[in-house]
Amino acid sequence: MKTPNMKAIVYKHYGAPEVLHLTEVARPTPKDNEVLIRIHATTVTSGDVRLRKADPFAVRFMFGLMRPKLQILGHEAAGVVEAVGSKVTRFRKGDRVFGSTGLGSGTYAEYISLPEDGALVTTPASVSDEEAATLAVGALTALYFLKQAKLSAGQHILIHGASGSIGTAAVQIAKSMGAHVTAVCSTANVALLRSLGADRVIDYTKEDFSTMGLTYDAIFSTVGRTSYAQSKTLLNTGGVFLTSFAAPSDFVHMLGSKLFGGTRVIGGGAPDGSADLEHIRSLMAAGQLKAVIDRSYPLAQMVEAHRYVETGHKKGNVVIKVAA
Repeated sequence: MKTPNMKAIVYKHYGAPEVLHLTEVARPTPKDNEVLIRIHATTVTSGDVRLRKADPFAVRFMFGLMRPKLQILGHEAAGVVEAVGSKVTRFRKGDRVFGSTGLGSGTYAEYISLPEDGALVTTPASVSDEEAATLAVGALTALYFLKQAKLSAGQHILIHGASGSIGTAAVQIAKSMGAHVTAVCSTANVALLRSLGADRVIDYTKEDFSTMGLTYDAIFSTVGRTSYAQSKTLLNTGGVFLTSFAAPSDFVHMLGSKLFGGTRVIGGGAPDGSADLEHIRSLMAAGQLKAVIDRSYPLAQMVEAHRYVETGHKKGNVVIKVAA
């Protein structure tokens, strides 16, 4: 029997948003340990934009030198389980789920098959698919780094780039840990960060956080617009610098801190895993972690969504509505 098709956004070349095209491809068939998900919502992240552009060039060494190996982008999704493999025990048909593809991709489509033991959990009844889809990558990344910092109640953390998908999640997760949170953002996002629970908000268009005489137990750079070299004098003894978008100089300090000790500098990507996503789910269910959605687009307007995210001015997340 012929495999049914599905709609998907495909790109066969690196480049501008216009390389993305809506077409039909074969619907995936779940393996024994996989679940087939009908995707209701996905997102456009800054990581998707970088992969589409192959920027930096090093992206090509992992994802295809001349053209992308994985031609359907997208790394987080929420939807409904359509079918399960013969060895699947965690999920059943009809379950609402959300999760991440990890180092894979493929959520710019109507269906995707994901392993049941990956970053995939059921969606709380009180959370919409659009909300759930936004929390599988940004919140997972934020939680990973905050756990690396061993952040505890009463400690002070500064979150730079606090209005993006990672930053908005980091503010809320740090507050759930009992930390005192200082958020750095532009004027347009001050009210948003206060509404998410930030104890202090610094508008970088009016104040320079590095000259205010304040110190922190942790500094988290979420968008690569500050480095350890620029921030090290603001760290308390035993403090840690975290970066999910490391500056070139940060890599030197990351290696140095591993080899010789001293101030910890932690960067890189967050590993995917269901354990941390279960924590994210519990925070959502308890109302301690809320989705921040800037704009929503239908699947057919993926090019416009990428154009907007590429401006670098999104607040939180940009959602793609794939199916009702």
